[in-house]
Amino acid sequence: MIRKEYQQTFRDRRMLFLLLVAPVVQLVVLGNSVNLEVDRVPTLIADEDRSPESLELAAALTAGDAFTHLGTLESGREVARRVGRGEAALGLVIPRGYGRATRQGRPVALQAIVDGGDSNRATVAQNALAAFVMERSTEAAMQRAQAASAQRGQAFSMPRISVEPRILYNPTLDSQIYFVPGVAATLLLIITLITTAMGLAREKETGTLEQVMVTPIRPEILILGKTLPYYLFGMVDLGLVIVAGAWIFQVPIRGSVPLLFLAGSLYMLTTLGVGLLVSALARTQQQAFFGAIFFIMPAILLSGFITPIENMPHWLQPLSGLSPVRHFVEILRAVLLKDASFGELAAPFVALAGMGLAVFAAAAHLLRRKLV
Repeated sequence: MIRKEYQQTFRDRRMLFLLLVAPVVQLVVLGNSVNLEVDRVPTLIADEDRSPESLELAAALTAGDAFTHLGTLESGREVARRVGRGEAALGLVIPRGYGRATRQGRPVALQAIVDGGDSNRATVAQNALAAFVMERSTEAAMQRAQAASAQRGQAFSMPRISVEPRILYNPTLDSQIYFVPGVAATLLLIITLITTAMGLAREKETGTLEQVMVTPIRPEILILGKTLPYYLFGMVDLGLVIVAGAWIFQVPIRGSVPLLFLAGSLYMLTTLGVGLLVSALARTQQQAFFGAIFFIMPAILLSGFITPIENMPHWLQPLSGLSPVRHFVEILRAVLLKDASFGELAAPFVALAGMGLAVFAAAAHLLRRKLV
């Protein structure tokens, strides 16, 4: 049965491409597209003051990579209109009297108009602008205090508290290093589940499954013969995506590689089991495909791969424990980035093993009843 599955797969060039080449191609595409770093925010500035101080503020704001200066307008109303039309993500309005107020040391308010359609970019841009203005305000206050001390003939001193962060595991804060393991887990889920589910469904439609069942082969052997080839393909894919992630995206491999493959084996026990369960319930390939998608989408969304589980509603967070993707992503990130040991990851390993054995046993039992 295993030899027959391999022969059938290698004769089908499209299936071979789907199993071996597509995961690497998709990892490259998705790994580059999933990027939460926000820079070069399109910015419009309304300088209603036209003073040297306002011009210097606008130039300093757009001097770095955080903001891209699209132009300077005369009124805040025009900035709001163009931001509302989607021509810019951020608008800064510098009011009249800004220069005189800063020279006199009086407080002055700036207006920021942010396009909240992209909430992530809007939050990052708003925080970056607030940090920029706060830094300039602090520098201006220190200059005034220093000048006042000099007039009184006193030495200037101001206590300062500085934070020196020590960033572990991902010092460059590269979001791709964090997301690529999740992309790898998602690809393995899609490939192993869909190919297993549609493989048996295809044989049901063509009638070859009935021809096999009239032979002396036992249902248990048939189930193993249908799943073991895709398990081996999945293990090859796991190795390919780990190597591609390290080579293309510089994802570090700090932990034990055998531990990763042990986790992958338990993970694919669940995905193959779900594939068998879907194929047992489906009569056609179309039903098998939609049944697989019905499981894949919630499993990915509840995994914490895209959004942190802590940000989900409290009633939904316990349900994320039923997603095998969550536990596999947790193991991948911990082993690759933190060199975590089996003892430190006992909980996700036990969860994967429990789910895998339960789902595969239930699927095998149901499929065996339908084949007998």
